[in-house]
Amino acid sequence: MRITREILLAPLVSKVKEPQVETMVDTLCSNMTSDKEQLRDISSMGLKTVIAELPLSSSGLTLTVSVCKKITSQLIGAMGKQDDVSVQLEALDILSDMLGRLSGALVSFHGSLLSSLLPQLTSPRMAVRKRSILALGHLVPCCSPALFSQLTEHLLTELSKGPPTSNTRTYIQCLATVSRQGGHRVGEHLEKLIPMVVKFTGVEDDELREYCFQAFEAFIRRCPKEMSPHVATVTQLCLKFMTFDPNYNYDDTEEEEDSMDIEDGLDEESDDEYSDDDDMSWKVRRSSIKCLEALISTRRDLLLSFYSSICPTLLTRFKEREENVRADVFAAFSTLLRQTRVGSSHHGLILVPAIVKAIHRQLKEKSIKSRQGCFCLLTELAHTVPGALEEHIPALIPGIVFSLTDKSTSSTMRIDALTFFHVLLLSHPPQAFQPHMQVLLPPVVACVEDTFYKITSEALLVTQQLVRVIRPQGQAAAAGGFDPKPFVREAFSVTMKRLKATDIDQEVKERAISCMGHMVCHLGDHLGAELQGVLAIFLERLKNEITRLTAVRTITLISASPLKTDLTSILPEALSVLGSFLRKNQRALKLGTLACLTALVTHHAASIKPAALEPVLSELPALVDETDMHVSQVSITLLTCMAKACPSSLAKISSSVLPGVFRLVHSPLLQGGALVAIVDFLQALVLSKTSNLGYSQLLKSLTEPFHSPQSPADGSVIHRQSYHSVARCVAALSSASPKETPSTVAGLIQEVKSPGSPEPARVLALLCLGEVGRSGSLGGSKEVQGVILDAFTSTSEEVKTAASCALGSMAVGSLKDYLPFLLKEISAQPRRQYLLLHSLKEVISACPASSLSPHVESIWALLFQNCECQEEGTRNLVAECLGKLTLGNPAQLLPRLKQQLKAGSPLARSTVVTAIKFTIVDHPALIDSLLKDCIGDFLKTLQDEDINVRRVALVMFNSAAHNKPSLIRGLLGAVLPHLYKETQIRKDLIREVEMGPFKHTVDDGLDVRKAAFECMYTLLDSCLEGLDVLQFLDHVEEGLKDHYDIRMLTFLMLARLVSLCPAAVLQRLDRLVEPLKATCTTKVKAGSVKQEFEKQEELRRSAMRAVAALLAVPEVERSPSMADFANQIRSNADMASIYQSVQGGEGGGPTESMDMS
Repeated sequence: MRITREILLAPLVSKVKEPQVETMVDTLCSNMTSDKEQLRDISSMGLKTVIAELPLSSSGLTLTVSVCKKITSQLIGAMGKQDDVSVQLEALDILSDMLGRLSGALVSFHGSLLSSLLPQLTSPRMAVRKRSILALGHLVPCCSPALFSQLTEHLLTELSKGPPTSNTRTYIQCLATVSRQGGHRVGEHLEKLIPMVVKFTGVEDDELREYCFQAFEAFIRRCPKEMSPHVATVTQLCLKFMTFDPNYNYDDTEEEEDSMDIEDGLDEESDDEYSDDDDMSWKVRRSSIKCLEALISTRRDLLLSFYSSICPTLLTRFKEREENVRADVFAAFSTLLRQTRVGSSHHGLILVPAIVKAIHRQLKEKSIKSRQGCFCLLTELAHTVPGALEEHIPALIPGIVFSLTDKSTSSTMRIDALTFFHVLLLSHPPQAFQPHMQVLLPPVVACVEDTFYKITSEALLVTQQLVRVIRPQGQAAAAGGFDPKPFVREAFSVTMKRLKATDIDQEVKERAISCMGHMVCHLGDHLGAELQGVLAIFLERLKNEITRLTAVRTITLISASPLKTDLTSILPEALSVLGSFLRKNQRALKLGTLACLTALVTHHAASIKPAALEPVLSELPALVDETDMHVSQVSITLLTCMAKACPSSLAKISSSVLPGVFRLVHSPLLQGGALVAIVDFLQALVLSKTSNLGYSQLLKSLTEPFHSPQSPADGSVIHRQSYHSVARCVAALSSASPKETPSTVAGLIQEVKSPGSPEPARVLALLCLGEVGRSGSLGGSKEVQGVILDAFTSTSEEVKTAASCALGSMAVGSLKDYLPFLLKEISAQPRRQYLLLHSLKEVISACPASSLSPHVESIWALLFQNCECQEEGTRNLVAECLGKLTLGNPAQLLPRLKQQLKAGSPLARSTVVTAIKFTIVDHPALIDSLLKDCIGDFLKTLQDEDINVRRVALVMFNSAAHNKPSLIRGLLGAVLPHLYKETQIRKDLIREVEMGPFKHTVDDGLDVRKAAFECMYTLLDSCLEGLDVLQFLDHVEEGLKDHYDIRMLTFLMLARLVSLCPAAVLQRLDRLVEPLKATCTTKVKAGSVKQEFEKQEELRRSAMRAVAALLAVPEVERSPSMADFANQIRSNADMASIYQSVQGGEGGGPTESMDMS
């Protein structure tokens, strides 16, 4: 009956009034100290239920606080009852629950709780000590800094007295828990703590040593920066104690010899001989290895030294006799490899032969845990250094085969072995496996027949790769000479059995189809009469909704096979089914089907009867639409293949497809791959000569919209992108019909000259002339030059810009005719300089360096004549031209740019630094190695006396950090102080400007600060490991109080930092909360303009996003200042609504961390 009452308490807490809850709690607390054990147990269950149900929201906060106070005072009394241990244990248990959930409500009790918990650490009962440590762990994150120091000082004082070993163990264990829970707060006490813990590792007590290493691990994970001075000491201790095994003598000679043939029974016997139930040394070894793993995972910057200090010792520990410890050794080594994979510069350090030598014997161990560890490590190795295991494959194969065939092997073990084998096959060439096929294929085939579907599924993946080994295609096939015949039947029969089965798991069905597809693709000519049966099954699977996508991909693979498999038996029906898929709403199926049809039309056009294509043709027009550009692109690629392979079929639908194509050409969304696809299609259409639309009709359809009047009301205004798309298409048609080019060019020239032409038509005609000229079709026509020069005098900015683009494009097509003319005009026409420099930029960007080389000197001289222009826009264009010119010939031109740094005025220096920005591209380039050597000299301009030079230096640094972080990683130590200096507000750059009766403040340093904060934001993504995050946060904190633009940036940075390094943010939390709170609670003055309201609202939303990111970190609300702010948000309707809208806009978020009820 009583138990039922306790269960009913849960809903009661939230329903009854406050006095009744308090009465219930009073009764439960007095019953908890009763002599009757049953009553005591039930009451403690009841109290735990009440604590779990107490409301966290602001409305129920008063109830929660008063109940907590009642329970806490009673519990403190109960803890003092030394005579009854079970009451103490229950009290500690309830206290832990309460501190874990409601610590914020107990702030006033924290001091008295600490005072009552500390004496319990010396209790004669170990269970009491352990629960006290647990309760202290829950108290630590949210207590005040003074209390935290009191606790740490107490532990230090007690440890310095040299207490009995059992007490020392408790204190060190408590220290590890406090560090894990309190995180960064331990950092300031580490200087005193570390020597103390180091000293206790020397005490001959295995449990104490284990706790010492657990404390080290907690320090490393929670305070990586503060631990830096102690890393060497801790590493040495770990290396010493990870080999600590006093009761066992590892025979070194056995390690040297290859003793794989020793009977497993003997090994087991010798293990038993030395095993001892009282031997706890394995705990010391395990905790020291876990500590090393923490070091490896938190200090990527020390990776290089880890390979010389930690790696060799870890390798020797692969022979560890204790299974659990050995698993941790493998895990630590895997972490080392994973960290290396993240930064690919250290691959050369990995000692692959030593790893394989140490591990291959373990692959035949009886211990399943060890073998799993080996396979995980080897999988990590294959991912980290693809191809590195090639020469070691003969040593690894026996281990793989053993795990696949051994009767005692578990299913998980087989799956791990198959997974590793699959990774091995993917990352190494087929020739490495061919000599071993007789050994490898039978066990994999046996796994395909396994009754457990997961093993079958993995084995089919491996078989698929083995098929590629048996008979590779492409370059690998050229090195052939391997006969696949002996293996075909064995692999085919088991796969066929799985392919036919319909009552099997979905994953197995899909992988059987895919595996058989690879067999037909690679070995189709060896399947003989079986082939038609396989194709018939594929057709069946194509009609099945569950397997159709896999079947589509498989047919795509087979149709593109170099074996040219005969598909006539299934083609008509397959085409009909594929046509129906184009109507489906499943995008992946649609794209797969289009790829499949393209492969069929390209490789099997001769076998396709025109009537068979009808179901496909009728569906294509609807797919050419701007709502899905990728589907449109793939559809147009299919149409292009049809225009080449079966033009008669295309002629039937040209009238329905072309309007969609033209709509796409005129769409502002068209660019990149889709535009290239349309250009190819139009050329194929003209060349096929079967279309009922010839060259002139296509040309007319493309240009028609530009001649009709445009009005924004009916949406007929043409977007700027459409002009460029149509110009590309016109040039493509012209190159496909060279006979028509002269008349087309004459028409375009007439269009530009004609005073009656509408402006859009003139702009288009100029761009078309440029694109036609890009292919060299215009020659050095004087008439065209005249037309371009006339266009430069137009009153329309659009026409002038189009003329500039056209001149650049023509010069690309015919350098000798147009480049001298262009350079002459730049010198002679200062008023048109900006437009002409745009033309020159186009030439430098599009022409290969070899064809530009005769003109480099004259271009270089001309650019430097204009590098001190007062107009910043012109200077930026000059800089872009200089940068792109240097990209083409870096060895010669980069040193000359460097020289200009010393010679020029501030304007010239800013142009040179901006030019460097344009040499940093986001793909590998010849200039990279040269730039890496001298970018430091260009970055010295961060110390330039001219503020504008410093600003462009920051922009250049930002570009390097974003596009090629490898250029600047090594320079961060020298650059960051100057970067951080630019984030500070400088009073001498702030001035007052009088505007009539008003005074207005102007901050000339704002742009530089903005550039500096933008660099900081970029560094978070590209060079996080090179940053001292706490120093970085100091400047973020200053930015949170700066100008609107900078605050917006720092809120973003703060949210990013929370996800990247929460521990560091928690360390600075109390200082970060204030500026966030100030922004969220600021109100705009009444009577302010609308823009002010909007700016402030956007600021508050941005700050609230940072708050939401912070509240997603579980430990955040343990900070009293953050808990206060969270309560303030909950209780303020305005802030609560912003918080909820921010969370809703970001797809959920940490709702559970903040109850808004």
